[in-house]
Amino acid sequence: MKKIIVTGDIISHHARTKLQERGVEIDAIAEIVYALQHPYAPNLTMAECIESVDAVLIKREIQHAVLVGIELDILAEEGRLSEPLLSLITGDEGLFGVDETIALGSVFGFGSIAVTSFGYLDKEKTGIIRELDRSTDQVNTFDDLVCSIAANASARLAHRLRDRDEAATTVVIRKPEDEELIG
Repeated sequence: MKKIIVTGDIISHHARTKLQERGVEIDAIAEIVYALQHPYAPNLTMAECIESVDAVLIKREIQHAVLVGIELDILAEEGRLSEPLLSLITGDEGLFGVDETIALGSVFGFGSIAVTSFGYLDKEKTGIIRELDRSTDQVNTFDDLVCSIAANASARLAHRLRDRDEAATTVVIRKPEDEELIG
């Protein structure tokens, strides 16, 4: 079989398109990021949150997880999975765990803030995550992927904001030989 190379641009485009087709907009994820980070960064803007979500969606591992998860949801909707997998996914079986495993796997690269934020979002189901979880129009077993994207974007932003604050408050201590001499 001939190996076909799929470029990052194609994968990125399809992952974003699939999210939109499932009713998930970047702004909706950014709202969750804002809610997570605003208590710690009162000057935070939605533009910063959107930029962070966009940056997370550039990561191939995230794109691959999105494509796999959404594809499984679509196949389940169409009845094109074999039993018992079909029933586990369409019923959003609480002990299934594969959805959390795929989503959780993609948060480890963003550190402990992402991991704890993921757990919080998976339990609380806020914003678009809640809408996906409660939707009866489509199978959304892999709504945990949106938790992952939001958690990653939140962690990324937390670190960036800290870096920015540190850069703004860093005091440069001159070496004695660089001091200006008086008199």
